[in-house]
Amino acid sequence: MTAPLWTLDALATACRGRIVGAPAAAITGISIDSRTILPGEAFFAIRGDVHDGHGFVAKALAAGAGVAVVAEEKLADMPGGGRYVVVDDVLEALRRLGVAARARTGAKIVAVTGSVGKTSTKEALRLVLSAQGRVHASVASFNNHWGVPLTLARMPADVDFGVFEIGMNHAGEITPLTRMVRPHVAIVTTVAAVHLEFFASVDDIARAKAEIFLGLEPGGAAVVNGDIEQTPILIEAARAVGARVVTFGEGEGLDSRLGTIALLPDCSTLKATVLGEPVTAKIGAPGRHVAVNALAVLSAAVLAGADLARAALALADLAPPEGRGQRSSLRIGKSEALLLDESYNANPASMRAAIDLLGQMPVGLRGRRIAVLGDMLELGETGPALHAGLAPALEAAAIDLVFCCGPLMRSLWQALPAERRGAYAETSNDLQPILLEAVSAGDAVMVKGSLGSRMGPIVKALQARHGAVAVSEDASA
Repeated sequence: MTAPLWTLDALATACRGRIVGAPAAAITGISIDSRTILPGEAFFAIRGDVHDGHGFVAKALAAGAGVAVVAEEKLADMPGGGRYVVVDDVLEALRRLGVAARARTGAKIVAVTGSVGKTSTKEALRLVLSAQGRVHASVASFNNHWGVPLTLARMPADVDFGVFEIGMNHAGEITPLTRMVRPHVAIVTTVAAVHLEFFASVDDIARAKAEIFLGLEPGGAAVVNGDIEQTPILIEAARAVGARVVTFGEGEGLDSRLGTIALLPDCSTLKATVLGEPVTAKIGAPGRHVAVNALAVLSAAVLAGADLARAALALADLAPPEGRGQRSSLRIGKSEALLLDESYNANPASMRAAIDLLGQMPVGLRGRRIAVLGDMLELGETGPALHAGLAPALEAAAIDLVFCCGPLMRSLWQALPAERRGAYAETSNDLQPILLEAVSAGDAVMVKGSLGSRMGPIVKALQARHGAVAVSEDASA
C-alpha cells in the first residue's frame, strides 16, 4: 500500500493549525483548485488575485477532499459539519508545509531560474534524472509565491531528486523562495531584457536572478551561463555565498562547453565537454538555445550525483513543453503546412531564438516561412525599440512573411521592408481571420507573443481549421 503524502497530524502540525471536525487521517495530495481536486487531497483555500479559495471549500469537500485548510476568520462562513484544519493565514500555512516537506527529504534538490528557458530546462532535468531515480518536479510553470510552496508541499519524503522552477519580475522575489527550496544546485539559464518595466537595467535583472544562490545548501553549486555580459555579476554573487561556480556555454574556458553542433529541424546533435568529461548527445527538441541549456542540465545532473552518460542518453527523448516549440502538421488540401507553437510567452531573447528556429524549419514547394508575432510585454520605455530591433533577426533567418499584432508590434511592422510584411492588426482576434486565409500548403508558421497578447487562440484556430496532427521527432516536416 502506498504511504500517504501526509498524515493529518503531520499536516496540521506543520501548518500550525487546529483540527475541526473529522478530516481524513491520510492525506493523498495537496490542491488549491476545487475543479481538479481528487478524493483524499487537502484543499488549501488560498486567496488569489481574482478569487478567494474559501468560496470553493464546499465544492472541494463535495468532491471528496480529505480536509480543507481554512483561515480562522473564515471558519464561521464554512459549511457546517466540514473537515478542516484552521490556520491564521492559508498561504502562510502552505509555505510552512512546503518548508516541512523540504526538511523531511534527503533528495538532491536543483532549482532553476533565468530570463529564458526556465521551464524547458526544468523539464529536461526531470527527464534525465527520472532515468536514475524518483523525481519530483514543478508542474507547468509553478514558479511564484504560491507555486513554489505548493510544489514543495506535494513532494513525497522518499524521492531521490527534486527540481524546482523559480521565477520573478521584481527584485527580492526569488530570495524567500530559494530559501524555502534550499537547493544543492542552482541554475541561471541566462539573463536578458525581460521585465524591464520593473528594472533599471539588465545588470539589475542579473542581480535579482542571482538571489537564487542565497538559498544554496552549504557546499552547493551555482551553474551559470558563461556567454553573457552579466556572467561576472552571477559569479560574484555565487562566490559571495561560498558556492562552487560552474559555467556553461560556447565560449573558451567554460567548465561545460559546447564543441560541435548539428542543428536539424526536429532535433540537434552535439559534442561537448561537461565538467571535464567528453560527451556526445542527441537532443529530441530543436534549437541552439536548447542545446546550450542542455549543458546546464547535464552539469546539474552530475553535480546532483547522476551519471553523465545515462543523462546524455535520456536527452534524446526530450520534447518541447506546450507552447514552447511544439510542432504540428496542418492539413491543407492534399498537402500540409508546419505549425511551430511558441505562444506561451515572449521576450526579446526568446523571440530571437524562436525566429532562428523558424529559419531552420523546412518548407514545401512554394512554401514560405511565416512569423506571427504578438507584443512582448513588461519592457517599459524600451519596448518600441526592442520590438523594432527584431527586424535584423527576421532578415538573418530569411523569414518570408511577418504578421504582427498589438500596439508595440507596430514598431516592428514599420521597420520591416514591404516584401516581408504579411499583415498588421491591433489585436490577435483581428489578426486571426487574416492569417487563417493566408496560410498555404508547404508553409512553416511560427506563432509567438507574451501571454497578454493572446497568441494561443491563433494556434488553436489554425489547428481546428486544418485538423492538426502532432509531429513526432522522426516525422518529416
